[in-house]
Amino acid sequence: MDCGPPGSSVHGVFQGEESLRILVPTEGDSLPLMDMNTCETKTPELWDYVLVVDRRTQRNPGQVQRQQQFLEELENQGFHYKAMEDQEKEFFGIRADNRIFDRYQRLMEPEDTVPRGELSRPTSIQATNRIRIVNFVLKSKMAAGDTLQDLVKDGVFEDGFPLHKGEEHLKKKWARWRSMFQRQPISDIRDYFGEKVALYFAWLGWYTYMLVPAAVVGLVVFLSGFSRFEASQISKEICKAHDIYMCPRGDHNRRFQRLSDTCAYAKLTHLFDNEGTVLFAIFMALWATVFLEMWKRERARVVLQWELYGWDEDQEEMALGLINCPDYQPRLHQHSYLRSTVILLLSLLMICLMIGMAHVLVVYRVLAAALFNSALPFLGEQVTTAVVVSGALVHYVIILIMTKINKYVALKLCDFEKPRTFSERESKFTIKFFTLQFFAHFSSLIYIAFILGRINGHPGKTVRLAGLWKLEECHLSGCMMDLFVQMAIIMGLKQTLSNCMEYLRPWLAHKYRSLRALSQDPELGHWQRNYRLNPVYTFSLFDEFMEMRTWLQVLEIIGVLAVIANGMVIAFTSEFIPRVVYKYRYGPCRSGAQSEVDCFTGYVNHSLSVFYTKDFQDPAKIEGSENVTECRYRDYFSAQDSNFSEQHWFLLAIRLAFLILFEHVALCIKLIAAWFVPDVPQSVKNEVLKKKYQRLEQKSCSSRSTDV
Repeated sequence: MDCGPPGSSVHGVFQGEESLRILVPTEGDSLPLMDMNTCETKTPELWDYVLVVDRRTQRNPGQVQRQQQFLEELENQGFHYKAMEDQEKEFFGIRADNRIFDRYQRLMEPEDTVPRGELSRPTSIQATNRIRIVNFVLKSKMAAGDTLQDLVKDGVFEDGFPLHKGEEHLKKKWARWRSMFQRQPISDIRDYFGEKVALYFAWLGWYTYMLVPAAVVGLVVFLSGFSRFEASQISKEICKAHDIYMCPRGDHNRRFQRLSDTCAYAKLTHLFDNEGTVLFAIFMALWATVFLEMWKRERARVVLQWELYGWDEDQEEMALGLINCPDYQPRLHQHSYLRSTVILLLSLLMICLMIGMAHVLVVYRVLAAALFNSALPFLGEQVTTAVVVSGALVHYVIILIMTKINKYVALKLCDFEKPRTFSERESKFTIKFFTLQFFAHFSSLIYIAFILGRINGHPGKTVRLAGLWKLEECHLSGCMMDLFVQMAIIMGLKQTLSNCMEYLRPWLAHKYRSLRALSQDPELGHWQRNYRLNPVYTFSLFDEFMEMRTWLQVLEIIGVLAVIANGMVIAFTSEFIPRVVYKYRYGPCRSGAQSEVDCFTGYVNHSLSVFYTKDFQDPAKIEGSENVTECRYRDYFSAQDSNFSEQHWFLLAIRLAFLILFEHVALCIKLIAAWFVPDVPQSVKNEVLKKKYQRLEQKSCSSRSTDV
């Protein structure tokens, strides 16, 4: 009999790619039923799984024969079934014999951990493990060569799902807004969903708890900037710069603009680009490391509490295979350099596509600027803001589309790689999907932070797209404003619109499926309720995992990338370095602090380059050119030959030095914190050591009694 597993097993929630109504079986809807004829109570039969047949569809004799053959084969393997029907559906309840679970326990427990004479004693099994075993057998190939997925695909069965219990208890105790500030019932979540989902919610609760200090520090930094909303010397100079004209920024914006018109944006920029930004960036690098190390310790406690230390996934896979088929042979590891090369090339192709999406966004913003200037002239100087906002919305739509594509591609690449177990498949999928999503989410942000406005040339000599359209520039108040708007819109939409859809879509689907009345028979009604629950697929919670970056390896990588990205943003996008250099090299405080003058006095004039309007190719076409002899633009260029000035190269050297110093200091802090905080608490280590000693002592006593 061909009874090999269809995929593989995993100690957790999901098994295979089938849709499940819920993840945990019922071990009895243990409320007793009253027999009205005898006035005696009786306990309902316990069922693990339910198969559904749609009676309204015409089924040929071949389908009926395959259905009966499948049920008979289940009986031969130690399963019992019971048929019940309503007006539309026929339900088959499936129950496994307890001997199957006893055998599983004997195969999974090492012999030296159980005293002699106790192997024959029936052992209790967790509900999630029970349904995983039943699910594994049902999804394996039968003698006829069919799996349950094959029968569902061919219309022999409409669906199959495990039964469950405990949802009402979790609704009252956990899934309510008023329970927000209460400790999560992780053990109950584990009993209902399994270890993997329970561990996710344990992580989520810990993450939320650890966000409190980060939020407090961030709030202090924000309030510090807000307290200087009107007091910043740089903002004051910008607001009073009525006689400084900025050079025209685009082909359709052919007029000079006063620098004072950007007063409000300058004050807003100072809220998130001030001296506290660097300290907060260093703090967040330290916080990320401390959080990760503290979570490792919390996870170790949870794993010890659940007795998952030493769990061997390969052993469980082989145990399930042997339970299902005495002739089972484990699937061997496979590796192919050809497959690996193809996967690498396809992954690089997808990454190039992600980067191409960022270039598409660049083209869109250039064309949108031209369109808005011609079609919406009333926007005036707000065209740049409109382009930034619309570009962020387009980027959000691209992220939604590419998420679907990336998930499909990552799954196909995993299937092509042929991982041995489901856990290995999930791990490979995580790496591929995270890599693709990283470029989908951050490619345009990287462009805005480090490229936007830096390859445009300068007034009189601009870089054009396809020789026609002038490349877009940063906002008049600086590139930090563009980056802030882009991130605010994307994060805001993901936290509002995306979360609303994640909640409303399954809620409305469940309400629609629950409109029909249930059977008066308690057992059949219980099956119908389970049938009408929303289906849960292999990666149903994977989007949630991606939002929280749940894997330790991924978190480690993100921690390092965050340090590098923060350092680069501060060094090349923020005005922090130019301000510090001006304060100590060019400003009035370069020889020492002056009590009567602000150290940043004159910074605005110093940071803007000069361009003579007579050097424009067609100055007559610029509105107001007859009254303006020179205009200003951001960056450090020489007014005589439009080459980079000495200040530019000095600033570049300081930026690079700061980036190297910042990264090394932050990474050293991360390494010290990682070393200082042990991954596993000493109490957990001692408890594991104690259990090992107890097992050895038990084995030693058993051996002595046998010798006697």
